[in-house]
Amino acid sequence: MLETSARLLRLLSLLQAHREWSGPELAGRLGVSTRTIRNDVERLRTLGYPVHATPGVAGGYRLGAGAALPPLLLDDDEAVAVAVGLGRAAGGGVAGIEESSIRALAKLEQVLPSRLRHRVNALNTHTVHIPGTTPSVPPETLTTIANAARDHERLRFDYTVHDGEASVREAEPYKLVHRRGRWYLVGWDVQREDWRTYRVDRITPRTPNGRRFTPREVPFDVAEHVERGVNTAMWRHRATVRMFAPAERLTSLPMGLDVEPETEQTCLLRVGADDPGAMAVWIGFLGIDFEVLDSPELIEHLRIVAERYQRAVSARSAPEPTV
Repeated sequence: MLETSARLLRLLSLLQAHREWSGPELAGRLGVSTRTIRNDVERLRTLGYPVHATPGVAGGYRLGAGAALPPLLLDDDEAVAVAVGLGRAAGGGVAGIEESSIRALAKLEQVLPSRLRHRVNALNTHTVHIPGTTPSVPPETLTTIANAARDHERLRFDYTVHDGEASVREAEPYKLVHRRGRWYLVGWDVQREDWRTYRVDRITPRTPNGRRFTPREVPFDVAEHVERGVNTAMWRHRATVRMFAPAERLTSLPMGLDVEPETEQTCLLRVGADDPGAMAVWIGFLGIDFEVLDSPELIEHLRIVAERYQRAVSARSAPEPTV
């Protein structure tokens, strides 16, 4: 009986780790006959695991979704990853899952072997987590968006932009992106006929979803697209600056800058900030000569900064008064 139980656990672990196995493959892994595999599969089904079987040469066994969540088997690294992830989720980010994450983490830690519990405790002890101040997102909003993207259904939603104006949007959802505590949706805006990035905390989905669509080819790297867009589009003040340096010099910086090559020795940098003064100082930190092509507010703050620096230099170089 113990041997049979151990074999069932090994069979379950294999089914959870792989999308589909043939009968001979499982029999070879477990060192038994295909008849024994069929009997073990039936035992798993009586325990509530929905194991589907496809007949024929190309058929096999796979673990499907059931009406209830059965026990899962995790290897050491998977168990540690889940424990750490639950600990982070308990710190917020998605509205309403903090308490559920804590309960799930308590159940997992109760059954963790001591060697794994020590690994998790060591990681938590020597890690500092700074909770974000960004708005949390209801989990049902994330799942609604993800399901629409998976099923290739247009998403209809109310959207509020940064100045408070609300509108109804329709988009072909492509990817959800999590960046520094905020969730973003990248999708094709049907009305504007262009790719757009939306903050998920400003989205209120409408039901039902729209009609199905054929996925488009995405002409950019999604992570870089969101990084560039967030660096400029969400700010109150924006500017285009000609930088007197090759574009490669700025794109090599780990900042996700929105840079467009202009000539071999110049490029256009698009920047934004809520405060033009902060934008003026930040551009100076790059250590590259530049020219502001628009934004009178930025030009005025650059003049103020330049005068302040000039006064500082003049005061330093002035001769000491004689007594």
